Amino acid sequence: MQVLENGMVIMIPTNNVESVGLRDVIDKNDIPKIYDVMKSRKENLPDNQTWNRRYREYMDKIKTGSLYDVAEVFRDLFLLKLNKDLSFGERKLYDTAQVLLVRELSTAKNTDEESIISEIESLFVADNTEN
Repeated sequence: MQVLENGMVIMIPTNNVESVGLRDVIDKNDIPKIYDVMKSRKENLPDNQTWNRRYREYMDKIKTGSLYDVAEVFRDLFLLKLNKDLSFGERKLYDTAQVLLVRELSTAKNTDEESIISEIESLFVADNTEN
């Protein structure tokens, strides 16, 4: 496995791939489903919870390794930051979720990260103009 960020190569025995939680990059055909997750809105954003409880919940979702869970964390924090300042930990989680999301989607679509960022931002802009 090659780490995109620094080019480092990590050797993993093939019989251990599942036990360490390694998965393939999301299929290009599944990208609209990820975008649907980001476009969907929860009725109650967890802004009435303390920031550290939200932080733990979001961290648990990111640790699952599921891009769908990462998309949920990104969506929730993106919408939350429109209404109030994020805590330092939440800002770090937001940045982490964005990097994970953008890198995997750009790899799956074989396109640059800036294009993916624009696509993601347009999902939220379109929603805000409807209100």
